[in-house]
Amino acid sequence: MVELKPGARFQSTVCSTEVIVVKGAGEVDLTCGGAPMVASGTGEISGSPSGDAAGGTQLGKRYGNADETIELLATKAGDGSLAADGGALEIAQAKTLPASD
Repeated sequence: MVELKPGARFQSTVCSTEVIVVKGAGEVDLTCGGAPMVASGTGEISGSPSGDAAGGTQLGKRYGNADETIELLATKAGDGSLAADGGALEIAQAKTLPASD
């Protein structure tokens, strides 16, 4: 479990993925490639992502959960897929802005 708060940085232990928290609060079981993520700079990459969590993470994309309580920005791409509390995090869709006629 890691403590989510905006600005916190985490890295994967099974691939090169790194993220920064944009939105979220509280303790969450944050994983990448099926393995727990750790605070940036505190872990080493060992192993590889599990087969069911190897969809990849894209640089510069925002990832969030279905109820929009968690949002992460990928600062480094990797082979593992992101998940929080067992639920996959998907690429967040851009919100449409109102027309300014």
